[in-house]
Amino acid sequence: MLPLVRTGHRHASFFPPLRLPRLLTLTVMAAGAVVALSGCTPAVEVSAAHDSANPACAPMMVALPDVLGDAALRPTTTQATAAWGDPSLVILRCGVSVPGPTTDRCVGVNGVDWIIKQEASAWTLTTYGRTPATEVVLDPDKIPSSTVLAQLSSAAAKIPAQRKCLGPADETAVPTK
Repeated sequence: MLPLVRTGHRHASFFPPLRLPRLLTLTVMAAGAVVALSGCTPAVEVSAAHDSANPACAPMMVALPDVLGDAALRPTTTQATAAWGDPSLVILRCGVSVPGPTTDRCVGVNGVDWIIKQEASAWTLTTYGRTPATEVVLDPDKIPSSTVLAQLSSAAAKIPAQRKCLGPADETAVPTK
């Protein structure tokens, strides 16, 4: 039989009272506050691409860098999306429409071809020859496209290439006879 321990209350207990030192209590409370506040950074709202549930996006998403330039990766609200910077400097969506042949500018970076569409406020960079396609939107005045493409290409390469961009040097002469 266990001995009864007097707790200072009207009833006896089998267990001694638990008394945490005040410093330990404050430490635990402070740690809880830090955890709670770190979760307060709002997720970036990014609309999902139509094919964002494509399993081929997964290997690329887990290979994305934690930092692009000086911009840190942030949580997003939808599957197969990513954002860097606060406010967001770069937005990525996997599962966008696969671009067909185009006359838009295409550059190859570390084995990945990217179609570039330049607009006044943002550039849209889309992988070419990979299914599903990945789209990256950035403001080139705030983060260089060369930095973004160099740092994202190894992750984008996780989606296998099926085609590549062609330039004038790739054209075959048409027979004349």
